[in-house]
Amino acid sequence: MELTQILAYMTALAIAAVIPGPGMTALVARSVNTGTGAGFVMLLGLILGDLTYLSFAVFGLAILAASFSLLFVLVKWGALCYLCYLAYCFWTAEHQNLDSQIQPKRKDYISAAISGYTITLGNPKTIAFYMALLPVVIDLELVNMKTWALVLVPSTMLVLGVIGAVFILAAMAVRQALSSKKAQTLLHRGAATTMLGAAGSMLLRET
Repeated sequence: MELTQILAYMTALAIAAVIPGPGMTALVARSVNTGTGAGFVMLLGLILGDLTYLSFAVFGLAILAASFSLLFVLVKWGALCYLCYLAYCFWTAEHQNLDSQIQPKRKDYISAAISGYTITLGNPKTIAFYMALLPVVIDLELVNMKTWALVLVPSTMLVLGVIGAVFILAAMAVRQALSSKKAQTLLHRGAATTMLGAAGSMLLRET
């Protein structure tokens, strides 16, 4: 692979990640409510979801998906339902006193990781990027296991890790500004609306 293709991929991925979607919106909300620890765990889940679709695209698993269409339909519907559940949780979330130091529990970290991974799997923007845009940016015929492991995976983790960290740190920087009940309500319902929009987009793709 040429350096220009790698840079084009990283640039396109960075632009897609910076544009607010259900993943980054939920990441900000999670970081504000639970702290940076849970935020970075959720970011790890988001990145793993991206690596899953990257692997699908690189190794031609889209063809496998067509062969086992029922399984992938079930996965998509599971992700859709979970997005709706998360939207409900954010919409009905109660006001949190951000001045008190609440130590996240183990289940909070597990929930954050699962949420990040599932949100990415159910994000139409992520699906469109890896299944439609990626083949335009990179000649997938030139990608082998070594290139995938040593170039694409680290590049993906670097880009998403940096951008996700910026979102998390920015959320913590304005955490006090989000301490009011009104601000938290707007944040939570904005996240819920974004997730419902993603779920609706998935539903339209299935119909």
